[in-house]
Amino acid sequence: MSRFERNILAMAIATACFGMGTVAVAGTAPTANAAGSRQTAQDQGQDQSKPDASDKDKDRRKEPKKLEGVEVNGFVSSIENSTALKRNADTIVEAVSAEQIGKLPGVSIADSLGRLPGLAVQTVSGRPQVLTIHGLGPDFSTALVNGGEQVSTSNNRDVQYDQYPSSWFDNVEVHISPEARLVGQGLAGTVDMHTIRPLDKSGPEAAVNARYIWNDMSQLADGPGVSNKGYNLNGVWVHQFADHTLGVTLGVDMENNPSQIEHQAPWGYPADANGDAVVGGSKNYGITDSMKRNGLLATVQWQPNEHYTGIIDVTADNFKEVQQAKGMEFPLFWGTNVTLDPGTVNRGFVENGTYGNVKPIVRNDYNSTTARVYNFNWDNQFTINDNWTADLDGNYSRATRRDINLESYSGTGYNIGGGASDTVGFDERGNGLLYLDPSLDYGNGVVLTDPDGWGAGSDVVQAGFINAPRTVDYLANLRLSVQRSFLSGPISSVEFGVVRGTRNKTYDIDQTFLTLGGGFISGGGAVETAPITGGGTCDPLAWMGIGSQVCYNPFDLIDNGTLVGVPTFMSSLSLPPNWKVRERDLTPYLQFNIDTSLGGVSLRGNVGIQVAHTSQTSQGERVAPGSDLTGGHTQLVPVSGGTSFTRYLPSANLIFGFTDNDDLRVSAARTMARPRMDQMNASLALHTDVDHLQSTDPNQSYFSASGGNAKLLPTMADNYNVSYEHYFSGDASGYQCNSADSKASDLCRSGGGGGYVAVSGYFISLRDYINPNAAYLYDFSAFLPYNLSPSDLAQLGTTLGTISGPTNDGHGYVKGAQLTLNLPFNLLTPALDGFGTILTGNRTKSSLVYAGNSSPITVPGLSKWVANGTLYYQHDGFEARVSDSYRSDFLGEVSGISASRIEQTLRGGSTYDAQVSYTFNSGPLNGLTLIAQGSNLSNKIFTTYQNGDPRQVLTWERYGRRYEVGVSYKFQ
Repeated sequence: MSRFERNILAMAIATACFGMGTVAVAGTAPTANAAGSRQTAQDQGQDQSKPDASDKDKDRRKEPKKLEGVEVNGFVSSIENSTALKRNADTIVEAVSAEQIGKLPGVSIADSLGRLPGLAVQTVSGRPQVLTIHGLGPDFSTALVNGGEQVSTSNNRDVQYDQYPSSWFDNVEVHISPEARLVGQGLAGTVDMHTIRPLDKSGPEAAVNARYIWNDMSQLADGPGVSNKGYNLNGVWVHQFADHTLGVTLGVDMENNPSQIEHQAPWGYPADANGDAVVGGSKNYGITDSMKRNGLLATVQWQPNEHYTGIIDVTADNFKEVQQAKGMEFPLFWGTNVTLDPGTVNRGFVENGTYGNVKPIVRNDYNSTTARVYNFNWDNQFTINDNWTADLDGNYSRATRRDINLESYSGTGYNIGGGASDTVGFDERGNGLLYLDPSLDYGNGVVLTDPDGWGAGSDVVQAGFINAPRTVDYLANLRLSVQRSFLSGPISSVEFGVVRGTRNKTYDIDQTFLTLGGGFISGGGAVETAPITGGGTCDPLAWMGIGSQVCYNPFDLIDNGTLVGVPTFMSSLSLPPNWKVRERDLTPYLQFNIDTSLGGVSLRGNVGIQVAHTSQTSQGERVAPGSDLTGGHTQLVPVSGGTSFTRYLPSANLIFGFTDNDDLRVSAARTMARPRMDQMNASLALHTDVDHLQSTDPNQSYFSASGGNAKLLPTMADNYNVSYEHYFSGDASGYQCNSADSKASDLCRSGGGGGYVAVSGYFISLRDYINPNAAYLYDFSAFLPYNLSPSDLAQLGTTLGTISGPTNDGHGYVKGAQLTLNLPFNLLTPALDGFGTILTGNRTKSSLVYAGNSSPITVPGLSKWVANGTLYYQHDGFEARVSDSYRSDFLGEVSGISASRIEQTLRGGSTYDAQVSYTFNSGPLNGLTLIAQGSNLSNKIFTTYQNGDPRQVLTWERYGRRYEVGVSYKFQ
């Protein structure tokens, strides 16, 4: 345990004792919301009533009266409470609320958030995983749990939302505009997920949810750890003790989530003899994927008196994803001695034809990801007297991840020349699918070997390969804030605080050749082929026209000694792969909260400033001078670097209330996005050119290198948002405010269950944007003599050279507008009571320019159009809804080799989901809900492409339709 972690633990023990003792002598304090979260405690100071204000202004300032809780039940209630969260916020937010305890309105958190205005989701392995906000990719937003910043299981900062069970969360707020006290904010937005606060409930609650899951595709690949069927079982229990001064929330989530993936990855599109683009080769799989997760949530909330509230949150999530990938790789135009007979050519693209002398590689691969995510948070809220409150909060977030990516190869013979060749017809289909028609049967006559001679350059017969990256990420923050409230004047309260944080992330990778034994090729004893034992046949590629192939479990062949591991001499990546990044942060902030009126217009909001000071270091590796890049003699030596910076982040949020139902929200803020951690890698891949030994031009010198940049600075943005919102008055029949409940509710506070219409616009001015493919000068003196003789050193023109890597030389903008309509149809006519719709459309434009290149490009991750629509019906326990999520093409990131990330253009489209349920509200089945749900009902095809030509597909995937049936029981 580090010193910082020990400090957090000591703070927790001390504050617990303080809560039992010392604060008992403090003055009397308001009781409303005293048991709430940190955000709620801060609102107490803002909610002091003002004797000279009008009645309307009093209502809009959310006075600290005893407000009643809300019993959320059903999709309509979720919409109404989400609307209330949005309406009552002092910033511009979007929100989603649970339909009932333990049940968000969607398949997952990412699925629920992806339907909010201005947000879009990217699917990975058939599951919604990462978010973009206002067109900016996942690296430009951050995620919090109860205000505590979260780590990531990826090798960067982007949070993968499938690592969080949706049953844990009561609501999720997405802060589009930041405020000074929101520490851990993202450049484009901040996702804050809130677990259930037990003392906010009027009494005990409990619910269990069970679902059976399947895919409409048949299972594509067999093997240990995967299936076409799955389940989700979760339960949440909330209880209060000791006269409602001690509350406990416990949650358990167990999930086995299956996916079927028809996967195709063309190698690229070279020009044939006529100059027409033609597919150069393709890697094809039928993949069966299963993600198994076990999660635990525990919250203890203690309010021994009116002066102290302590909250401990603990979450633990353990998940393992396994992929069995069976398929074949076809070297076509880029294959050795392959012939092409082109068929139809359309606008410079060969749509069909025949390849001859093809030697495919039969693949039996296995991929697994094992990850554990832990979060601990201790929040201590002190009410000193009527005017002063304080908050001491420590949080710790940790994620570990281990991947195994195993490849196993077989074919008709070794290294092109051996074995039978094939004649393969190809047809580029209109949906992007490459349809193949080979003449050989790959269920027979196949042996373990290196069919394409991939290992010859490393002097081995490469019959397979193992990538095994490991990632460890932890983040700890300690926060102290103090708030002073005022009973009169335009400033309702002032808050100041400081956050001390540290984050460490390490990435290491083991890489191993799988050979057939016998040593190196140069030694003459390397085994070139071996029979396959214990295998059978399967047809994972029937969907693209290919018949049966040999299928086997590669681990069985490793266990029996057929496949022999040999360590690689150099990484398959361009850089030495291992790195470590550490950041130390100190963030003081000051915020003034506003609550006043300007004539007949109410005004609330805040202005403030956050000062972010960071000291960052990175450690990596480089090749030692004199190392032999072959033969196993490569030596790596450590290299390090870093920098420090201070950024001032002012923010202002003003909300003008023209009527009880009309708000104009205006915000301006400076925000930042820290660099991707793999781009901060200090590692260097060194290159030398003896022809430039005497050159004095650093751009044409003896030394050059590629690498990361440990001195990268954050991308900065000036972020402007404006939103006009009109809220409809309506009968809030979808919820109940229980008179026995003395806790505050956003829904009861707003006093209405109607919908709203909102028109908003945003402009994000970007600077210091990170160019991932830039070059900068570097002094290579530390590498000398690097195989240079004394006479060579005397002739060396300069030790300066260029490093190809990321720099902060980009600038540009993102701008857009969006329209949202949340309309219960009973506002139109009572005959449509129970029907409603939520429609949102977002139009975004961007421009990004890098130094030395005046041609602007689109900001990665941005879709020009994003639209979501939901039509729903709820009446007497019956619910039905259908949703459509659409986004246009965008430049996104997909997984490359060794879990690295590469950018490709992703094709957009629509995804349809539907759900129907019935809840028994009386009788012996009271509290029981029956649910049926379908997702990806359009069976959308996921594709990426290059050169702005959707025909030049780089990734083609189809996941099939997913169905769920289940029951949910809420204990009454």
